[in-house]
Amino acid sequence: MTRKADPVAEIGLLIYPDCQLSAIHGLTDVFRIASEWAGGSTIRVSHWQGGTDGVTCVWDSHAGGHRLSHIIAPPSIVMPERMVSLPATAAWMRERHSEGTTLCSVCAGAFVLAETGLMDGRRATTHWAFAGQLAKRFPKIVLAEEHMVLDDGDIVTAGGILAWADLGLTLVERLLGPSTMLATARFLLIEPPRSSQLPFVRFIPRFDHGDDAVLRAQHHLHARSAEAIAISDLHVIAGMTERTFLRHFAAATGYRPMAYLQHVRIEQARRALEQTTASVDSIAWETGYSDPAAFRKQFRKLTGLAPAIYRQRFGAVSA
Repeated sequence: MTRKADPVAEIGLLIYPDCQLSAIHGLTDVFRIASEWAGGSTIRVSHWQGGTDGVTCVWDSHAGGHRLSHIIAPPSIVMPERMVSLPATAAWMRERHSEGTTLCSVCAGAFVLAETGLMDGRRATTHWAFAGQLAKRFPKIVLAEEHMVLDDGDIVTAGGILAWADLGLTLVERLLGPSTMLATARFLLIEPPRSSQLPFVRFIPRFDHGDDAVLRAQHHLHARSAEAIAISDLHVIAGMTERTFLRHFAAATGYRPMAYLQHVRIEQARRALEQTTASVDSIAWETGYSDPAAFRKQFRKLTGLAPAIYRQRFGAVSA
């Protein structure tokens, strides 16, 4: 009787309070399906219950002692500010990492992984809407939230709440090869791992910062975004010197004024591409760009896509 080959890896899926259980079960299925397509090679999957007292294995696809090659902290279904601190789980993950385990996270799972301290000084991604909170709570992390999956070797992070599929396929490619990854993606009718979150990121301006002078300038930008606007217009409206205004504006909004204006204009262009059949050139003109080529360049910079491709993917109105 031929002995069954040992798994090429064991991936531990971390179950913590309020985590997304659909990600746990979805990843379990992805790795099993990939093993079916691999023609002999398999990935072992185990589930680990993490809490304030420690971590224990609660399910395993194979028998035998554990040698975790990867641990994945899945998304949370509660917002980051409601996620509980898990020092015992963080200590367990640090110990596994010291033994050679690659640590991974998806979406707000980055907050669980960040508690280990192992992301300090490292590039990482999370859901674009949580990047500011992650940076504030763990300021030593180098945020690169434009990435959907950021593979930094022994630390792999993924962005959106459903990016567990992108992370799963990334690990399948790493462990079982690109042909198995593509076969798995085709069978599941999903795309291969996406590279960027930029097409999904929305500009959400802050108006609750408490700086009334900056707020006046913001209101002016939003009301007249399609017009030619100079910094001199804004610092006069704010009642500040230009240098003081630039400092206050960046502190309150997170952007320099002209970068803020570009985001306002491109956000308006997104909505027009999604909800109307107007031509790209006319949308460029209506949102403040006299040069359609400059508009296309700025749109691609902020969204990662050309305007026409963006409309194909996200447009709700057919031509």
